[in-house]
Amino acid sequence: MQHLGFTRSSYQGDHLLHTPDSFIRAPLPGMKNGTAIIHTGPAGGAQFMQYTAELEPSGELGATEAQRFLFVIEGEITVGAHRLPAGKFAYLPEEDNTPVAASTKSRIAVIEKPYLPLDCAASPAPIFGDANTIEPKSLLGDPSIEIRGLIPDDPAFDMAVNTMTFQPGAALPMVEIHIMEHGLLILEGGGIYRLSDNWYSVSAGDFIYMAPYCPQWFGAIGKTAAKYLIYKDWNRHPLA
Repeated sequence: MQHLGFTRSSYQGDHLLHTPDSFIRAPLPGMKNGTAIIHTGPAGGAQFMQYTAELEPSGELGATEAQRFLFVIEGEITVGAHRLPAGKFAYLPEEDNTPVAASTKSRIAVIEKPYLPLDCAASPAPIFGDANTIEPKSLLGDPSIEIRGLIPDDPAFDMAVNTMTFQPGAALPMVEIHIMEHGLLILEGGGIYRLSDNWYSVSAGDFIYMAPYCPQWFGAIGKTAAKYLIYKDWNRHPLA
């Protein structure tokens, strides 16, 4: 039921909660047979862009000069010769415009960011992987919170993308405040997110942007695990 004038979405100075009841869909330049839900970008203060692409069979993403990370939420896509069903992902370096097309009706989490090179590191290479086969690591020794790193911890990469899985009742051990910004898409389950001095009930399909130094904390609530995909800028000096 639509309650007139109501939304769970909230846009504050240091964070954004973007919920499905307020999504607007529109194609991006070069996109074919599909639309994009743009969650954040430079217009909202972010130094990267994150959107959900919804593609019909044979739908395609447009080209970009930026590096691009793709995570398949539903359906199946092809990235060049690689077939990626749900749970698989790809990283493409800047100016690598390998065609991205949908084999079936698909939803894809897309992160695009201008690349910041590092003199002592080689340029990054494309990556293709399956999040379900990556060995999880516990957060600070807590087995109820699992992290799967989808991009290698290598100076060639100026960003990190992980999945984090919280068992019911699990929570971050502290309120984090740090220089990195985040883009976070909840994939499964839900819980309570603290952003700055605000507390939000969140669930699958919600997106969160956190600016640098935004106080942040999450606790999983419910009978099933909560899982999200999270981006942060990484491996570069703050003065860069």
